[in-house]
Amino acid sequence: MAMVSPLLPCAVMALLVSVLPSPSVAGDPDLLQDICVADLTSGVKVNGFACKATVTEDDFYFKGLGAAGNTNNTYGSVVTGANVEKVPGLNTLGVSMSRIDYAPGGLNAPHTHPRATEMVFVLQGALDVGFITTGNKLISKTITAGDVFVFPRGLVHFQKNNGDGPASVISAFNSQFPGTQSLAMTLFGATPAVPNNVLTKAFQVGTKEVEKIKSRLAPKKA
Repeated sequence: MAMVSPLLPCAVMALLVSVLPSPSVAGDPDLLQDICVADLTSGVKVNGFACKATVTEDDFYFKGLGAAGNTNNTYGSVVTGANVEKVPGLNTLGVSMSRIDYAPGGLNAPHTHPRATEMVFVLQGALDVGFITTGNKLISKTITAGDVFVFPRGLVHFQKNNGDGPASVISAFNSQFPGTQSLAMTLFGATPAVPNNVLTKAFQVGTKEVEKIKSRLAPKKA
């Protein structure tokens, strides 16, 4: 069983305080009442989720970040989210978290969060991390246990474990539902598919190369 770092409680508190919303910096709209626990089954479409009538303690509770996730996949990394879908009480509060685990050599592939800035705290291991500005400048650094790194809202970023052992981080966001858009999956795994002639011209490659990438990213058939 994976051990939880003794740094975790302090890290979680610091990350939560750093991303708690205020009128000037919140990623989500301000709340208009004390709580609005998300009714995830409601058919009402609003910016966020409709409030449910009956609220319990479990709407504000989640225990899924204490243990490492299964990194046995193509990228060697896994994200365990603690957003409004897992913690309905986060609805309208403008904050969420996640845990990311990386196998040796694991990659959290280039992606963006369109609705939130992300701050990561390293629980164990070492990671090469970075983001790219709209001026096409790479800002990168190697971070280790106890370090914090920030990825500005909407900018493409990544994390790579180049060490011999596993690594993990806790991430905090200033949104209840930051959203994640993977560059590779967005461009090569969209439904309906992005036309090949768009991708061949954008990446200056041939149709065969585009089809090869699409086939590798296609959902696995049962």
